[in-house]
Amino acid sequence: MTSPFHESVTTRLNHAIDPALHIWGWEITVYLFLGGLVAGLFILSALLELQRGKPSTSSGMRSVPILALVLLSLGMGTLFLDLDYKAHVFRFYMAFRPSSPMSWGAWILLLVYPAGLLLWLGNLPAALQLPVLARPIAAAQRWRRRLLWLSVVMGVGLGLYTGLLLGTLSARIQWNSAVLGPLFLTSGISTGAALLLLLPLHADERKTLIRWDMVAIATELLLLALLLIGYVTGSSAARMAGAVFLGGAWTASFWSLVVVLGLCVPLAMGLLEVRKHLPLIALTPVLVLIGGLSLRAILLASGQETGFRLLP
Repeated sequence: MTSPFHESVTTRLNHAIDPALHIWGWEITVYLFLGGLVAGLFILSALLELQRGKPSTSSGMRSVPILALVLLSLGMGTLFLDLDYKAHVFRFYMAFRPSSPMSWGAWILLLVYPAGLLLWLGNLPAALQLPVLARPIAAAQRWRRRLLWLSVVMGVGLGLYTGLLLGTLSARIQWNSAVLGPLFLTSGISTGAALLLLLPLHADERKTLIRWDMVAIATELLLLALLLIGYVTGSSAARMAGAVFLGGAWTASFWSLVVVLGLCVPLAMGLLEVRKHLPLIALTPVLVLIGGLSLRAILLASGQETGFRLLP
Protein backbone atom coordinates (compact mmCIF):
# COMPACT_ATOMS: atom_id res chain seq x y z
CA MET A 1 0.00 0.00 0.00
CA THR A 2 1.34 3.40 -0.95
CA SER A 3 1.63 5.83 1.92
CA PRO A 4 -0.22 9.13 1.45
CA PHE A 5 2.70 10.89 3.05
CA HIS A 6 6.00 11.79 1.45
CA GLU A 7 9.23 13.20 2.72
CA SER A 8 10.68 16.48 1.48
CA VAL A 9 14.07 18.00 2.09
CA THR A 10 14.21 21.69 2.83
CA THR A 11 16.66 24.30 4.09
CA ARG A 12 13.97 26.55 5.50
CA LEU A 13 15.16 25.91 9.07
CA ASN A 14 18.53 27.44 8.25
CA HIS A 15 18.66 30.76 10.14
CA ALA A 16 20.48 32.35 7.22
CA ILE A 17 17.64 31.53 4.83
CA ASP A 18 14.41 31.78 6.79
CA PRO A 19 12.63 34.19 6.74
CA ALA A 20 14.86 35.75 4.08
CA LEU A 21 18.31 35.14 2.70
CA HIS A 22 20.55 38.06 3.63
CA ILE A 23 24.11 36.95 3.00
CA TRP A 24 25.27 40.01 1.04
CA GLY A 25 24.75 43.52 2.36
CA TRP A 26 25.46 47.09 1.25
CA GLU A 27 29.14 46.32 0.69
CA ILE A 28 28.43 44.16 -2.35
CA THR A 29 25.95 46.69 -3.72
CA VAL A 30 28.59 49.43 -3.58
CA TYR A 31 31.22 47.12 -5.08
CA LEU A 32 29.01 46.11 -8.02
CA PHE A 33 28.03 49.73 -8.65
CA LEU A 34 31.57 51.10 -8.56
CA GLY A 35 32.90 48.15 -10.58
CA GLY A 36 30.39 48.83 -13.36
CA LEU A 37 31.02 52.57 -13.16
CA VAL A 38 34.78 52.08 -13.54
CA ALA A 39 34.18 49.75 -16.49
CA GLY A 40 32.13 52.48 -18.18
CA LEU A 41 34.82 55.10 -17.51
CA PHE A 42 37.54 53.00 -19.14
CA ILE A 43 35.41 52.02 -22.14
CA LEU A 44 34.07 55.49 -22.91
CA SER A 45 37.29 57.44 -22.34
CA ALA A 46 39.19 55.03 -24.58
CA LEU A 47 36.55 55.09 -27.34
CA LEU A 48 36.44 58.89 -27.27
CA GLU A 49 40.18 59.11 -27.80
CA LEU A 50 40.17 56.42 -30.49
CA GLN A 51 37.41 58.32 -32.29
CA ARG A 52 39.26 61.65 -32.07
CA GLY A 53 42.60 60.13 -32.98
CA LYS A 54 44.48 62.07 -30.32
CA PRO A 55 44.54 62.41 -26.52
CA SER A 56 42.10 64.84 -24.95
CA THR A 57 43.34 68.09 -23.47
CA SER A 58 40.37 68.59 -21.15
CA SER A 59 41.16 68.31 -17.45
CA GLY A 60 38.20 66.00 -16.94
CA MET A 61 39.33 63.38 -19.46
CA ARG A 62 42.93 63.56 -18.28
CA SER A 63 41.82 62.76 -14.75
CA VAL A 64 39.68 59.75 -15.73
CA PRO A 65 42.31 56.98 -15.23
CA ILE A 66 43.20 58.15 -11.72
CA LEU A 67 39.55 58.79 -10.84
CA ALA A 68 38.68 55.29 -12.04
CA LEU A 69 41.44 53.71 -9.94
CA VAL A 70 40.33 55.63 -6.83
CA LEU A 71 36.71 54.51 -7.31
CA LEU A 72 37.78 50.93 -7.96
CA SER A 73 39.91 50.95 -4.81
CA LEU A 74 36.89 52.14 -2.81
CA GLY A 75 34.81 49.34 -4.31
CA MET A 76 37.45 46.73 -3.53
CA GLY A 77 37.62 48.14 -0.02
CA THR A 78 33.93 47.46 0.51
CA LEU A 79 34.41 43.97 -0.95
CA PHE A 80 37.23 43.40 1.54
CA LEU A 81 34.93 44.47 4.37
CA ASP A 82 32.45 41.78 3.30
CA LEU A 83 35.00 38.96 3.42
CA ASP A 84 34.70 36.69 6.44
CA TYR A 85 38.32 35.53 6.23
CA LYS A 86 40.15 38.69 5.24
CA ALA A 87 43.60 37.17 5.71
CA HIS A 88 42.82 34.71 2.89
CA VAL A 89 42.25 37.34 0.21
CA PHE A 90 45.54 36.34 -1.46
CA ARG A 91 43.99 32.98 -2.37
CA PHE A 92 42.15 34.65 -5.27
CA TYR A 93 45.53 34.90 -7.01
CA MET A 94 46.88 31.45 -6.20
CA ALA A 95 45.16 29.96 -9.26
CA PHE A 96 43.15 30.90 -12.35
CA ARG A 97 39.91 29.06 -13.04
CA PRO A 98 38.60 29.75 -16.57
CA SER A 99 35.09 28.56 -15.66
CA SER A 100 34.78 30.90 -12.67
CA PRO A 101 33.61 34.52 -13.23
CA MET A 102 34.99 35.36 -9.79
CA SER A 103 38.44 34.19 -10.87
CA TRP A 104 38.21 36.21 -14.08
CA GLY A 105 37.11 39.24 -12.11
CA ALA A 106 39.96 38.97 -9.62
CA TRP A 107 42.59 38.95 -12.37
CA ILE A 108 40.88 41.69 -14.39
CA LEU A 109 40.86 43.88 -11.28
CA LEU A 110 44.58 43.26 -10.90
CA LEU A 111 45.21 44.25 -14.54
CA VAL A 112 43.26 47.50 -14.24
CA TYR A 113 45.81 49.24 -12.01
CA PRO A 114 48.93 49.14 -14.24
CA ALA A 115 46.83 49.83 -17.33
CA GLY A 116 45.16 52.81 -15.66
CA LEU A 117 48.46 54.26 -14.45
CA LEU A 118 50.01 53.97 -17.93
CA LEU A 119 46.96 55.64 -19.51
CA TRP A 120 47.27 58.50 -17.02
CA LEU A 121 51.02 58.88 -17.59
CA GLY A 122 50.57 58.86 -21.36
CA ASN A 123 48.41 62.00 -21.23
CA LEU A 124 50.08 63.77 -18.33
CA PRO A 125 50.35 67.57 -18.70
CA ALA A 126 53.89 68.77 -19.46
CA ALA A 127 54.06 70.66 -16.17
CA LEU A 128 53.70 67.39 -14.24
CA GLN A 129 56.16 65.32 -16.28
CA LEU A 130 58.99 64.93 -13.79
CA PRO A 131 62.37 63.61 -15.03
CA VAL A 132 62.00 60.45 -12.95
CA LEU A 133 58.87 59.63 -14.95
CA ALA A 134 60.49 60.11 -18.36
CA ARG A 135 60.86 56.43 -19.24
CA PRO A 136 57.39 55.22 -18.18
CA ILE A 137 55.82 58.25 -19.88
CA ALA A 138 57.68 57.49 -23.12
CA ALA A 139 56.58 53.84 -22.96
CA ALA A 140 52.96 54.83 -22.21
CA GLN A 141 52.92 57.22 -25.17
CA ARG A 142 54.50 54.65 -27.48
CA TRP A 143 51.95 51.99 -26.52
CA ARG A 144 49.07 54.44 -26.30
CA ARG A 145 46.79 52.92 -28.94
CA ARG A 146 47.30 49.39 -27.64
CA LEU A 147 46.54 50.58 -24.13
CA LEU A 148 43.33 52.19 -25.35
CA TRP A 149 42.11 48.95 -26.91
CA LEU A 150 43.17 47.07 -23.79
CA SER A 151 41.11 49.57 -21.81
CA VAL A 152 38.02 48.78 -23.90
CA VAL A 153 38.45 45.00 -23.58
CA MET A 154 39.27 45.29 -19.89
CA GLY A 155 36.22 47.49 -19.28
CA VAL A 156 33.89 45.12 -21.11
CA GLY A 157 35.24 42.20 -19.08
CA LEU A 158 34.86 44.08 -15.81
CA GLY A 159 31.33 45.23 -16.64
CA LEU A 160 30.16 41.76 -17.68
CA TYR A 161 31.80 40.14 -14.67
CA THR A 162 29.74 42.16 -12.19
CA GLY A 163 26.54 40.69 -13.64
CA LEU A 164 27.85 37.18 -14.30
CA LEU A 165 29.01 36.99 -10.70
CA LEU A 166 25.38 37.02 -9.55
CA GLY A 167 24.31 34.62 -12.28
CA THR A 168 26.67 31.91 -11.06
CA LEU A 169 24.73 31.62 -7.78
CA SER A 170 22.12 29.19 -9.09
CA ALA A 171 20.25 29.01 -5.78
CA ARG A 172 19.01 32.58 -6.37
CA ILE A 173 16.25 32.19 -8.91
CA GLN A 174 16.07 35.88 -9.74
CA TRP A 175 19.74 36.02 -10.75
CA ASN A 176 19.59 32.98 -13.05
CA SER A 177 19.38 34.99 -16.24
CA ALA A 178 21.79 35.43 -19.14
CA VAL A 179 20.58 39.04 -19.35
CA LEU A 180 22.32 40.12 -16.12
CA GLY A 181 25.81 40.29 -17.64
CA PRO A 182 24.86 42.57 -20.57
CA LEU A 183 22.49 44.52 -18.32
CA PHE A 184 25.19 45.36 -15.77
CA LEU A 185 27.66 46.18 -18.55
CA THR A 186 25.21 48.54 -20.23
CA SER A 187 24.29 50.11 -16.91
CA GLY A 188 27.99 50.59 -16.16
CA ILE A 189 28.51 52.35 -19.49
CA SER A 190 25.52 54.60 -18.80
CA THR A 191 26.66 55.50 -15.28
CA GLY A 192 30.21 56.00 -16.56
CA ALA A 193 28.94 58.47 -19.15
CA ALA A 194 26.89 60.22 -16.45
CA LEU A 195 29.93 60.69 -14.22
CA LEU A 196 32.01 61.95 -17.15
CA LEU A 197 29.34 64.53 -17.94
CA LEU A 198 29.81 65.98 -14.46
CA LEU A 199 33.51 66.63 -15.19
CA PRO A 200 34.99 69.61 -17.08
CA LEU A 201 35.02 68.46 -20.73
CA HIS A 202 35.25 69.98 -24.18
CA ALA A 203 31.93 70.73 -25.90
CA ASP A 204 32.37 68.03 -28.56
CA GLU A 205 33.21 65.42 -25.92
CA ARG A 206 30.10 66.35 -23.98
CA LYS A 207 27.84 66.09 -27.04
CA THR A 208 29.24 62.68 -27.95
CA LEU A 209 28.81 61.37 -24.42
CA ILE A 210 25.20 62.55 -24.22
CA ARG A 211 24.40 60.62 -27.42
CA TRP A 212 26.22 57.51 -26.24
CA ASP A 213 24.49 57.69 -22.89
CA MET A 214 21.07 57.81 -24.57
CA VAL A 215 21.94 54.71 -26.60
CA ALA A 216 23.07 52.95 -23.42
CA ILE A 217 19.89 53.95 -21.57
CA ALA A 218 17.67 52.73 -24.41
CA THR A 219 19.59 49.45 -24.51
CA GLU A 220 19.26 49.09 -20.75
CA LEU A 221 15.49 49.54 -20.98
CA LEU A 222 15.37 46.82 -23.64
CA LEU A 223 17.45 44.45 -21.49
CA LEU A 224 15.23 45.10 -18.46
CA ALA A 225 12.20 44.27 -20.60
CA LEU A 226 13.87 41.01 -21.69
CA LEU A 227 14.68 40.21 -18.05
CA LEU A 228 11.04 40.69 -17.02
CA ILE A 229 9.78 38.70 -20.01
CA GLY A 230 12.14 35.89 -19.02
CA TYR A 231 10.63 35.85 -15.55
CA VAL A 232 7.02 35.90 -16.75
CA THR A 233 7.49 33.20 -19.40
CA GLY A 234 9.77 30.98 -17.31
CA SER A 235 9.12 28.29 -14.74
CA SER A 236 6.90 28.74 -11.71
CA ALA A 237 10.00 29.64 -9.68
CA ALA A 238 11.00 32.25 -12.26
CA ARG A 239 7.50 33.73 -12.23
CA MET A 240 7.66 33.94 -8.46
CA ALA A 241 11.05 35.68 -8.68
CA GLY A 242 9.72 38.19 -11.19
CA ALA A 243 6.53 38.82 -9.28
CA VAL A 244 8.38 41.03 -6.80
CA PHE A 245 8.71 43.60 -9.61
CA LEU A 246 5.21 43.11 -11.01
CA GLY A 247 2.94 43.81 -8.07
CA GLY A 248 5.13 42.49 -5.29
CA ALA A 249 7.15 44.10 -2.53
CA TRP A 250 9.79 45.68 -4.78
CA THR A 251 7.45 46.97 -7.50
CA ALA A 252 7.27 50.60 -6.37
CA SER A 253 10.99 51.06 -5.75
CA PHE A 254 12.03 49.22 -8.94
CA TRP A 255 9.73 51.11 -11.29
CA SER A 256 10.15 54.52 -9.64
CA LEU A 257 13.89 54.59 -8.89
CA VAL A 258 15.27 52.41 -11.68
CA VAL A 259 12.89 52.60 -14.64
CA VAL A 260 11.32 56.07 -14.34
CA LEU A 261 13.83 58.29 -12.51
CA GLY A 262 16.97 56.39 -13.48
CA LEU A 263 16.20 55.68 -17.15
CA CYS A 264 13.07 57.21 -18.68
CA VAL A 265 13.45 60.72 -17.27
CA PRO A 266 17.18 61.01 -18.19
CA LEU A 267 16.44 59.64 -21.66
CA ALA A 268 13.70 62.22 -22.22
CA MET A 269 15.90 65.02 -20.88
CA GLY A 270 18.79 63.90 -23.06
CA LEU A 271 16.60 63.93 -26.16
CA LEU A 272 15.47 67.47 -25.34
CA GLU A 273 19.06 68.60 -24.83
CA VAL A 274 20.14 67.16 -28.20
CA ARG A 275 17.16 68.22 -30.30
CA LYS A 276 16.62 71.65 -28.74
CA HIS A 277 20.37 72.31 -28.29
CA LEU A 278 19.85 73.00 -24.62
CA PRO A 279 22.76 73.11 -22.16
CA LEU A 280 23.35 69.98 -20.11
CA ILE A 281 21.28 69.89 -16.93
CA ALA A 282 23.38 68.43 -14.11
CA LEU A 283 20.29 66.66 -12.77
CA THR A 284 20.29 64.29 -15.76
CA PRO A 285 23.57 62.45 -14.98
CA VAL A 286 22.78 62.51 -11.26
CA LEU A 287 19.51 60.65 -11.92
CA VAL A 288 21.39 58.09 -14.05
CA LEU A 289 23.84 57.47 -11.20
CA ILE A 290 20.99 57.06 -8.70
CA GLY A 291 19.24 54.65 -11.07
CA GLY A 292 22.40 52.56 -11.57
CA LEU A 293 22.96 52.25 -7.83
CA SER A 294 19.27 51.47 -7.23
CA LEU A 295 19.29 48.74 -9.89
CA ARG A 296 22.04 46.85 -8.11
CA ALA A 297 20.68 47.46 -4.61
CA ILE A 298 17.18 46.26 -5.55
CA LEU A 299 18.36 43.24 -7.54
CA LEU A 300 20.71 42.21 -4.76
CA ALA A 301 18.14 42.58 -1.97
CA SER A 302 15.15 41.15 -3.82
CA GLY A 303 17.22 38.30 -5.25
CA GLN A 304 18.19 37.20 -1.77
CA GLU A 305 14.60 37.34 -0.58
CA THR A 306 13.56 35.00 -3.39
CA GLY A 307 16.73 32.94 -3.07
CA PHE A 308 15.29 29.46 -2.94
CA ARG A 309 14.27 26.72 -5.34
CA LEU A 310 10.80 25.24 -5.37
CA LEU A 311 10.80 21.50 -4.84
CA PRO A 312 8.81 19.44 -7.38
